[in-house]
Amino acid sequence: MLYSALLCPLSILPILSLSFPLEENGVDGGPIAIPIFGMSERAFKEPDPEVGKRLEKWTETSDVNPEEYGEYLEGDILMPSVSRNGLVAETYRWKNGEIPYEIAGAFPPDSLSMIHRAMDLYKKYTCVSFRKRLPTDESYISITNTKTGCWSSVGRVGGKQELNLQSPSCTTKLGTPVHELMHAAGFLHEQNRNERDDFVSIIWGNIQSGHERNFDKAEKGTAQGYGVNYDFKSVMHYSSTAFSTNGQPTIVSKDPKYSEKMGQRDGFSKGDITKINAMYNCPEKTAAVTNGGATGTGGEGGKPSGEKDGSSNPFMQAASHLLSLFINKKK
Repeated sequence: MLYSALLCPLSILPILSLSFPLEENGVDGGPIAIPIFGMSERAFKEPDPEVGKRLEKWTETSDVNPEEYGEYLEGDILMPSVSRNGLVAETYRWKNGEIPYEIAGAFPPDSLSMIHRAMDLYKKYTCVSFRKRLPTDESYISITNTKTGCWSSVGRVGGKQELNLQSPSCTTKLGTPVHELMHAAGFLHEQNRNERDDFVSIIWGNIQSGHERNFDKAEKGTAQGYGVNYDFKSVMHYSSTAFSTNGQPTIVSKDPKYSEKMGQRDGFSKGDITKINAMYNCPEKTAAVTNGGATGTGGEGGKPSGEKDGSSNPFMQAASHLLSLFINKKK
């Protein structure tokens, strides 16, 4: 399968259909013809209970993210088996950035709250929104809670597509449902960008045997950027020890100051916001919430770093005080 659609190794996969450049690590507004033959079998596996058993050992202090426990394509990408039919499957953006969903799994209240908080972030910072599925919706995501890990399809694949969030591991940190929902919106992993070797080194000797393909990168010329530089702080970036066989790093930043930033799951980075809004054609939303910033970091509770907090800004405090005096005087 063509990497730019689903991050597969291009060295052994023929490009069967491509009439336009694809955009960075996102699925362009196609349809995109995705060659099925040659794609990693991991993309079409059945959900695996063994993944769920391993994930039960995950804790909030673990060195890796819960979605990195998977045996699926790149750990957490799982396409519906219906996509095998015919020679190609087509992946689209969601019309008007509106993603219908249903909660099909039995989630405890705190997990359900975390999922809704993740959806609220999209509404607040992007022009992608989630709404409850209507009977007339043919394409929608079905959010499940099976003991098979954290996983999602990429983009709108047509019909019902499952997105699994194994509770509590996949619903402990806000950034995990944000990550899987961003896959569903049409985005792929950050560290697989073509230019990643300018920013990070992949330590192949530390990668678990059989998981090397998770680190394949896009072929040059098949992807273009949204004007966002390589984003260590993206919620779509692997942690530094993802798929490690010995606990040692598999991804090492060439700039030491970014070493601690990889794999955050607190929320969007400014770069994530910029890319989502570029894909769904609302750059003005990015300017409104990030002051035009192109990159940034996930912040606590999903607030992108750089967002102004009036409560701690002395100028805002002074303005608020003057406004209060004016209002009192008018009274």
